[in-house]
Amino acid sequence: MKKGLEGPPPEERPSPTGRRNKQGIRIDPEVEATHEPRRTVISALVEHEPGVLSDVSGLFSRRQFNIESLTVGPTEDDDRARMTIVVEEPDPGIDQVKKQLRKLVPVIAVRELEPDAMRRELALIKVDAADPAQIAAVAEMYGGKTVDSSPETATVEVTGARQKIEAAIETFSQFGIREISRTGTTALARGTDPTGTASATAQPADEANHDEPYTADDD
Repeated sequence: MKKGLEGPPPEERPSPTGRRNKQGIRIDPEVEATHEPRRTVISALVEHEPGVLSDVSGLFSRRQFNIESLTVGPTEDDDRARMTIVVEEPDPGIDQVKKQLRKLVPVIAVRELEPDAMRRELALIKVDAADPAQIAAVAEMYGGKTVDSSPETATVEVTGARQKIEAAIETFSQFGIREISRTGTTALARGTDPTGTASATAQPADEANHDEPYTADDD
């Protein structure tokens, strides 16, 4: 008679707990239950080449990270681009965002910015133009300017921190808002502190070489 594998019977074997997301990746219940989410800004310096944005957005979709906004644009180096990612996750999730970003080949450096980093967003707000003088006054109050006008509508451009943009939108709502378009946050570290360079944020060689590869159960 053939003998089976040693160990407890199937009904006595421990099984993993926690729900799975739509991709079948198991989510640690302790992480979900004991950590409050917080909002932070992560800056990623990447190779300026086709497909990088697709790689990064695919990572976020696969891992179901709670990304509030993502902006990308060229830097002072034509071969590199900077991504600014606003994340709202528990601390373990934020650590995973940075860890998984660093594993992507086109990513050069990843850094979570300090709370005092320079953060700016641009918004275009189109409102009914029944009272152009009042619209111009509100725009001036928020340091904005009218970039388009017609007998029916006026479009105002406002730039600043997220709180300023949201306050401006709330104030402009008195005129009747027709459309809003926002860029999402872009950010730089203050002063001489580098926002993200290969030398400033690269992992030590021994740590980078021992990073485990991505697997479906990695979280």
